Amino acid sequence: MKKLLLSLLAILLLIEEWLWDLLTALGRSLSHWLHLEQAEEWLRQTKPSIALIAFTIPLMIVTPLNLIAFALIANGLILQGILTEILAKLLGTLLVARVFALTKPQLLTFSFINSIYTTITTWLKWAHDKITESAVYRIVKQLKAQFKEYRLKKSNKHL
Repeated sequence: MKKLLLSLLAILLLIEEWLWDLLTALGRSLSHWLHLEQAEEWLRQTKPSIALIAFTIPLMIVTPLNLIAFALIANGLILQGILTEILAKLLGTLLVARVFALTKPQLLTFSFINSIYTTITTWLKWAHDKITESAVYRIVKQLKAQFKEYRLKKSNKHL
């Protein structure tokens, strides 16, 4: 049972990391599309205190969505509440990931943020190690490689 729970935790941590990476890339694309390069460059070079303020802005944006989701659920609109919370989670992760990517050196000068970052990084390494040690991971990795090879062969036949 313990092994199963640890495996599930490891998978959840890796999904969170995957979402973080995906939403960071999406944030980078949106920034380029919205022509925010100058603002981002300013943010990259700002003082740690300003970076910390910028890091809290996504929380202020997402908190009302969390409250709306809670109100929807409390009023019996379960599906709408869950969907709103999922939207809030994705939007919050996108914004936090982007701001963190831009201000990481400044933010890590704060000991409490550095401590949290170190802890999360350690957990993610542990989760990654747990997943890669598992038989399921090895099987999925092998299937993925076989599928990739199959697609390559199939695309070469059509040339």
